[in-house]
Amino acid sequence: MNKQSKREIFVNTSFDETRIGIMEDSRLSELFWERRSAGNIVGNIYKAIVENVLPGISSAFVNIGMEKNAYIYISDVLGGHKDPIERLLKKDQTVMVQVTKDAIGTKGMKITMDISLPGRYLVFTPYQEFVGVSKNIENYEEKRRLTEIIRRLAAEHDMGSKGCIVRTEAEGATEQELSREIKYLIRLWESIFKKFETCQAPQLLHKDMDLTLQVARDILSDDVSIYMIDNKDEYLNVVDFVSKISPDLKDRVRLYEGKTPIFKAFNIEKDIDELRKTKVSLPNGGSIIIQEAESLCAIDVNTGRFTGSKSQEETVTQTNIEAAYETARQLRLRNIGGIIVIDFIDMRRASNRHRVVDALSDAVKRDRAKIRILPITRLGLVEMTRERKRESTCSLLSEECPECHGSGMVLSSESMRIKIQREIYNLTLGRPGGNLRIMVHPMLMESLKKKQELMEKSVHRSLKILADPQLVWEDYRIVLE
Repeated sequence: MNKQSKREIFVNTSFDETRIGIMEDSRLSELFWERRSAGNIVGNIYKAIVENVLPGISSAFVNIGMEKNAYIYISDVLGGHKDPIERLLKKDQTVMVQVTKDAIGTKGMKITMDISLPGRYLVFTPYQEFVGVSKNIENYEEKRRLTEIIRRLAAEHDMGSKGCIVRTEAEGATEQELSREIKYLIRLWESIFKKFETCQAPQLLHKDMDLTLQVARDILSDDVSIYMIDNKDEYLNVVDFVSKISPDLKDRVRLYEGKTPIFKAFNIEKDIDELRKTKVSLPNGGSIIIQEAESLCAIDVNTGRFTGSKSQEETVTQTNIEAAYETARQLRLRNIGGIIVIDFIDMRRASNRHRVVDALSDAVKRDRAKIRILPITRLGLVEMTRERKRESTCSLLSEECPECHGSGMVLSSESMRIKIQREIYNLTLGRPGGNLRIMVHPMLMESLKKKQELMEKSVHRSLKILADPQLVWEDYRIVLE
C-alpha cells in the first residue's frame, strides 16, 4: 500500500461501547472496540502483590485487584538479568506493574515491571537508560536533528538513569513541542511514583486514556484527512485534547450530525457483518479461508474461478500476491495475533515465491503490531507471528455455538437418519408392527421425509415425521403409538 494514502477515522459511540473504524483508500482496514462492561486495561499501571512465584516456568502470578491474577515472565522483571525469578520476586512483595496484554482465552493478563508512558511524540521509560529515535524515521537529517534535541532535553531535565524514545509521529516536531511533552511525562511519572509509595496494594495508580483519545494520540496525523465522531461530548473531549497536543490537526476533528448511523452511512457496518465469515473473496475470483484457533490461525488460499490469461504459474502467483495483501488487511481488521500459517498455492519458481513474500512484507508495513515473517517453504507455506495485545474481533463478537460446541460442525442429515433408525431398532428390538412419531428440527424433517420409505423398511414400522421448532439440530424425540 502507498504510504502516502489518506486515512479517515470514524467513531461510533453508545452507552455500552465505543467502536472506531479506520479507512485506508476508502476500505476499512482496522477496528478498535471498547466495551463498558469489559473495560480496557492495557496500559494501566498498578501497585500489585506477588501471589505465587513459579521457578519451573520462570514466571509469577500477581494480584492487581482483578478477579483473575495477572502473570509476569522473568524477562519483564526488573533486576539482575542472570538471576532466577525466585531471587527477584518473593511472595507478598509489592511491585509496580503495567498491563501489556489483556486476558485472552484462558490466559490471564500479561504485565511488566518495565513501565513506559507514551505521549504523542515521545515514550518515557523510567527504568531504561536508552535515549534515542524510532528506527521508522528513515530520513537521516531528521533523525540526527531529533537525536540532538532529545539528548539536549534529557540533559536539561537531569533524567539520569531514565530513558526516552522519540516516536515516528515526532517527524517534523519542534523542540518546543518535544520539551513540553517531556515535562508533562516526567510530572506524570512523579505523581504515579508518589502514589505508589503511599497507597495500599492492590491499587490502580494510572489509567490509560479512553479509546477515542488514544487514537487521537497514536494515529491522528498529517495523513489522516478526517476524524469524525458521532457523540458531542466525545467530540469536545477530542478537540480539547488535540488542541493541546497538536493544534494544527484540530480542524480535522469533526462532529457527525447525520440522521443515518455513522457506520451505516460510511459502509462500515456492512464490513463488520462480514468479519465472522471464514471465506473472503479476492477481486480476481480467488479466495482465502481464515480459520482461527486459540493459539494459531490457518489461512488457505484458493484460485477459485480465476484462470488468468497467461501461464498457470503466473495465474497462481497473481492470486497469491492478491491473497498476501488481503491477508494483511484481514489480520489487522480481525485483530488476529499469535502464530499465523498461510498456505499459498504452490509455485514452481523460487523467484515467484520471493515475490509473494515481498508482497506480504509490503502489505504489513502499515500494521502497528510487531510482525515477523519467515521464508516461504517449498510447499508454499508461510509462517509468521503478529503481536497480540487484545482478544481478536471474532472472539469479542462471538461465543461458542451451543449446538456444535465450538467445532463449527454438526452431524449430517444422513448421520442423523442412521442414528434415529438405530435407536428405533434398539427400542423395538427389531419387531414389526405399530406406529412411531419422530419429532425433529424443521430442516431435518425435510431431509428425513425424502428417505421415509427407506426408514420404514429398515425399522418395519410406519413413521410419522413431524417438525418441532423447539428442538436443536441433533435433538429428537421418538414416541411409540
